[in-house]
Amino acid sequence: MTSAAPEAQPGTNRLGLSGVIKERSALRYTPAGLPAVDLVIDHQSVVQEEGTPRKVTMDCKAVCIGTLAIKAQQLAMSEPVVFHGFLAPARNGRGVVFHITSLKRLNEPGTD
Repeated sequence: MTSAAPEAQPGTNRLGLSGVIKERSALRYTPAGLPAVDLVIDHQSVVQEEGTPRKVTMDCKAVCIGTLAIKAQQLAMSEPVVFHGFLAPARNGRGVVFHITSLKRLNEPGTD
């Protein structure tokens, strides 16, 4: 018997992703004056799909805005991090961008 995925609430848009920062732009400022930094996250994992292990290796475009942009600037490029946030359309209308709302170093105290 296959277990069903938990039911999401209407309008749910949440993403959790672990990885390391592969690329990081210079700090910039939004039109509202908030600091922002664009990232590319290198993610690797093994997940189960229909009972079969599947290796996933991908790059994910992301952005940090506000105080998280400053925190993201301080992360080492090879440092493992867990990112949480939501997906939104890219400014150019092509693809999606992961908007990071929280991040935690994997070696940080208090990590589960």
